[in-house]
Amino acid sequence: MTVTTQTSKDKVWVDESGIQIPSKRITPVERLKEKNASLLLKKALELQSKLIAFKEEIAEKSAEIQCAVVEGVKTTKDSKGNYTWYNFNRSIKVEVSVNERIDFDDLEIMACQEKLNQYISENVQSKDDFISELIKDAFATQKGKLDAKKVMSLLRYKERVKAPLFLEAMKHLEASIRRPDSKTYHRIALRNEEGKYENIDTNLSSL
Repeated sequence: MTVTTQTSKDKVWVDESGIQIPSKRITPVERLKEKNASLLLKKALELQSKLIAFKEEIAEKSAEIQCAVVEGVKTTKDSKGNYTWYNFNRSIKVEVSVNERIDFDDLEIMACQEKLNQYISENVQSKDDFISELIKDAFATQKGKLDAKKVMSLLRYKERVKAPLFLEAMKHLEASIRRPDSKTYHRIALRNEEGKYENIDTNLSSL
């Protein structure tokens, strides 16, 4: 979107509805707002451009470090994911965090919930009854949406709960998992005199 600053040299000013207003009817306060808003927008766009360039640079430098470490240990392990690296005296910390959004396939998650409800109804008196509260909590929705972390936490009990219905439900849960997108966050922190790391706020997460 192109923004044109309106000045006293313009014979008419155009408002948000496209209506032309004679310049002589523009108040001093409106002129000051126009001038300062345009100035702040220009500086904000310049800062945004610099932050975007910096985000690309920190990603590039971090990837360079990660590749060097992987080559050094000659690992075949997938190197994607969260990691942290430091300078030599550990006064500077750089963190890379990968946040994957998790969604669930509607049909598979419904099948999972049906199996779990059946499991609960058939095992109310069993030694595994503790899981019923976990299941109810995991499938409690907020604003019509499931809490992905709570639902995924049920997978931790695959080794503990051996009931066939529960294991079938976990298969449906695993089949339901979708990761439509991911976002990478970078943070740089400096160690203070108390030995604690203080993040340098660059607000890169929104870019």
